[in-house]
Amino acid sequence: MADQAPSTYGTQRKAAARNRVAIIEAAHELFAENPLVTLSEVAKRAGVGAGTLYRHFPTREDLILGAYRHDIDRLVTTADEVLARHTSAKAAFVEWFETLSAYIRLKHGLGDALHSEAAQKMVDESWGPAAEAVGRLVDACVAEGTMAEGHDPADVIMLMSFLWRVPNDDGGVAQGRRLISVVFSGLQAPPS
Repeated sequence: MADQAPSTYGTQRKAAARNRVAIIEAAHELFAENPLVTLSEVAKRAGVGAGTLYRHFPTREDLILGAYRHDIDRLVTTADEVLARHTSAKAAFVEWFETLSAYIRLKHGLGDALHSEAAQKMVDESWGPAAEAVGRLVDACVAEGTMAEGHDPADVIMLMSFLWRVPNDDGGVAQGRRLISVVFSGLQAPPS
């Protein structure tokens, strides 16, 4: 009987981890469509009961923050993958920042839930890893010759923040790409 307990416990932990991921992925999709989606809709899309959702995320804010953290963590880890996929470091840089801007636009659509102390702490914690990812993109652009040496990744993030202010439509994408060209013109000169 004692031999079964660790096995059962491990199976339950794996199921709980799968449920958490399913809930976060469903929340990401549904919040992108409608920031006011109900938690019961998230549970239904995730294929779990309301009790399971609330065990993982006791409040709506917890779920929003969980989905946002998951998205940012996933994005930060993709910088190397994006660089490997592209023959141009500049193209990788553009793709990565366009993806980041989509996450940020989602964040802005979630309103007050991301203005809490817990949300600010999460944003602060993600700043370092995000700056490191941008540093890898900047280094690749410097090696490629599309960016001058010496640009601080944190400054580059601030500079690129215009992307999450353009409209979330085809016109906004086109405007963002025009502005990125202007940014790259400026980044070809070393910082003064």
